[in-house]
Amino acid sequence: MLHRKLAELRREEKPIRVGIVGAGRMGSGVASQIAEMQGMKVSIIADLVLDNVLRIYRANGLQDSDIVATDDLDLAANAVADGRAVATTDASLVSRVPVHVVVEATGLPEVGARAAYDAISHRKHIVMLNVETDVVVGPMLKQLADQAGVVYTVSAGDEPGAAMGLYEYAVALGFRVVCAGKGPMRPIRWDKNPDTVAEDARRVGLNPKMLASFWDGSKHNIEMTALANATGLVPDVRGMHAPVVGPRDLPKVFSLKEQGGILEREGVVDLAAPFTHPDGTTNWQISVTPGVFVVYTTDNPRIKKDLAYLAQGDGPNYVWYRHYHLCAIETPYSVARAYLYQEPTIAPLGRPVAETLTVAKRDLKAGDVLDGSGGFTVTGQIERAEVARAENILPIGLAYGVRLTQDATMGQPITYDMVDLDERSFVVQLRRLQDNVLWT
Repeated sequence: MLHRKLAELRREEKPIRVGIVGAGRMGSGVASQIAEMQGMKVSIIADLVLDNVLRIYRANGLQDSDIVATDDLDLAANAVADGRAVATTDASLVSRVPVHVVVEATGLPEVGARAAYDAISHRKHIVMLNVETDVVVGPMLKQLADQAGVVYTVSAGDEPGAAMGLYEYAVALGFRVVCAGKGPMRPIRWDKNPDTVAEDARRVGLNPKMLASFWDGSKHNIEMTALANATGLVPDVRGMHAPVVGPRDLPKVFSLKEQGGILEREGVVDLAAPFTHPDGTTNWQISVTPGVFVVYTTDNPRIKKDLAYLAQGDGPNYVWYRHYHLCAIETPYSVARAYLYQEPTIAPLGRPVAETLTVAKRDLKAGDVLDGSGGFTVTGQIERAEVARAENILPIGLAYGVRLTQDATMGQPITYDMVDLDERSFVVQLRRLQDNVLWT
């Protein structure tokens, strides 16, 4: 059992040494949870703002004498080897010092791609709390990790990882998955931006742009793209249906149209939008949020009879529902699985089956600079990968700091030939490699 193996590492004084890139809400959450665990320790954290890192260490009981603040590789490596904690502004150090597992927690595709590549190049397992990177270059990173003999994985606790657990359970038992998905915590409003969510962001302690990515739906589409590429499930329609539905009605709503549901096919990803109060706030009591679900089915009459007896309903579809996901709190579980068992929590299968498209959030003019998920200019919508490729649509992960070369109207997909990509960008180069390797 995992907790026994961690306890053994503690007794032997051989903890899993973890490096973290990014000291925002997710990175600090991972560090705080590891501080409560046995058999694991945070050895280095990188962030552009050094004080962010120092605050994390101090909040978790470290004294200043236990912390080495440096951007010097030799000093950092020696400190980690001596069991001290390193604070740095240089993310490249994290993979170059003697850690076992790297956690990427920035949410930025350019930074995430570089950090993951560095980890793999230095034979370190990499846990991505950065789904934005996974959906644009995750398949390539997974292939490189396999070749290097290390684990590439998206994190437990994020919705794709949580839903993957239910999916794996269903498929391993021989059930057919009709639909897998998540419940957004807020109604989707495609026009939300960092300014319109600023007050809410201050209240919950999130970066306004990150919060806007949930409100405008791009984050949910990104997360379901990650789940799709790890399972082979696809979106039924562009952007998904996202009906307002509670846990009890999931099997009925997410069934085929001929069965009275909304789906054209089985084997899809989708969202269960929350019920709201008259004031617009989420009704948590009857919504799927913040959980994940798998709607499954079987043709076996005996199993159907047993499922009915076990209060799972009369079919033809059934549901397993997990009412929570714990984000950074669960991430150390992926760290442990990667190190102890060399297993990913969730990772791309190979060639992607889904893509998150870049779609104009408002009317845009040539010369406007796109600002990615949760920004002022574009949002993300999931689509089947072959459709995105045929229509030459730009992935949302490449829509950061990119200049438009022609006008676009609200709701219009942004294609590659509508932007001036910076070919020097690392994530662009890695995406070009992925397209060449996996599609030719």
